[in-house]
Amino acid sequence: MLTPSISVNYLQKEINMLQFNEIIYGPMHSRRLGNSLGVNLLPIDAKICTFNCIYCECGFNTTMKKFPMPRRAAVKSALNEKLQALCAENQMIDVITFAGNGEPTLHPQFREIIDDAIELRNKYFPETKICVLTNSTQISKKEVFDALMKADNAILKFDSAIDETMRQIDRPARRDFSVAWLLENLQHFENRLIVQTMFLRGTHNGQTVDNTTKTEISAYINAMQILKPQQVMIYGIDRQTPVKSLHKIPREELEKIAEQIRKSGIEVNVAG
Repeated sequence: MLTPSISVNYLQKEINMLQFNEIIYGPMHSRRLGNSLGVNLLPIDAKICTFNCIYCECGFNTTMKKFPMPRRAAVKSALNEKLQALCAENQMIDVITFAGNGEPTLHPQFREIIDDAIELRNKYFPETKICVLTNSTQISKKEVFDALMKADNAILKFDSAIDETMRQIDRPARRDFSVAWLLENLQHFENRLIVQTMFLRGTHNGQTVDNTTKTEISAYINAMQILKPQQVMIYGIDRQTPVKSLHKIPREELEKIAEQIRKSGIEVNVAG
C-alpha cells in the first residue's frame, strides 16, 4: 500500500489543494519548460504518489481505494482532442508534460501511454518535446525506464544527497528507499539524465528542514559529479505547500548554489 488511510475530513482538506481536475490541462507557462500542455495520469480527485513531499503543490497523499486512474484509451482520446484543437487555433506548445496529481509512472500503462503521446505529437506538433516529471522511485522497473528513455526529456527528482534530509523532505513510501539506490539507478540514464531539485528551508514536526547548508551542498555536488547529468534544474517554492512552515529560497541564493554546481562542469537551470 503506497499511502496511509486518512479521515474523510482530512481527505477533503487535501483534495482542495489538488491542481489538476482533468486529464489534459493547460497550456500553461512553466518556469522550467516554457508553454506546457499537461497530462495527468492520476485520478482527478485524489493525490497518489510514492513520495509524500512536504512542499507538494497538490497536497499530501490520499487513499487510492476509491479513485481509479484514467484508462489508456481515455488519455489518448483527450490528448488527441486537445492537440487537434490547438493545431486548428495555430497555438504552439513547447512541451507535453506528464506530471499531475502525483507520480505519473505509477500508471500501469505508462509505457503504452508514452507511445500514444509520441504518435500524437508527431501528427500534430512534431517539434514539441515530450517531458516527464518523475520522482525517480519507479526507474528500476524496465517498462518505466524504457518509457522514460523514449521521452525527449525525463526530469528526475533528487532533493538531497543525505538520506535523513531526503526522507524529511520527500517522505518516501518505501522504507528502504535511499540516496545510494538513487545514485545507482540514475546512472543508467547516462548522458540523457536531467535532475530536478527543490531547495527549501523551514520546520516540520518540530524539526529543522534545510537542504541548503554547506554540508548539504557539498554532498549534493559530490552526487552530481557521480551522476554527470546533462542538466540540473534547481528551483524554489512557488505555490502553496501543505506544510506552512516552509520558506522560499531567494533567487539570488539559488544562483549562488547554481554557481557552485557549475564549477563541476554541469549545466544548471535556475527557476526562482
